[in-house]
Amino acid sequence: MGLTKEQILFKKIVEKAWEDEAFKAALIQDPVSTIEALSGERLTIPEGKTMVVKDQTDQNTIFINLVPPEPCVEDMELTEDQLDIVSGGGDLLPVIQGLGGATTGG
Repeated sequence: MGLTKEQILFKKIVEKAWEDEAFKAALIQDPVSTIEALSGERLTIPEGKTMVVKDQTDQNTIFINLVPPEPCVEDMELTEDQLDIVSGGGDLLPVIQGLGGATTGG
């Protein structure tokens, strides 16, 4: 199975940033325009979203990316199974905490 178009572009971006300090600086300063110039295609960023590029190549620094974001329960649509839990008086909190692959000890 080959790489997707997005994976190929990501690989190209990272490799160019490793080789070209000016490109890396431009990528950090204005990622969308820099990627568009490299790819020759317009990027579509969802409304309300921004793209941030951080240089994490300093081996003397430990970087922690907090992903995924904490779920917003107000905006969450429940699955049929989750609705069954709630309608039966069950506790939905363990289900919500399990979103994004996070697990609790036990």
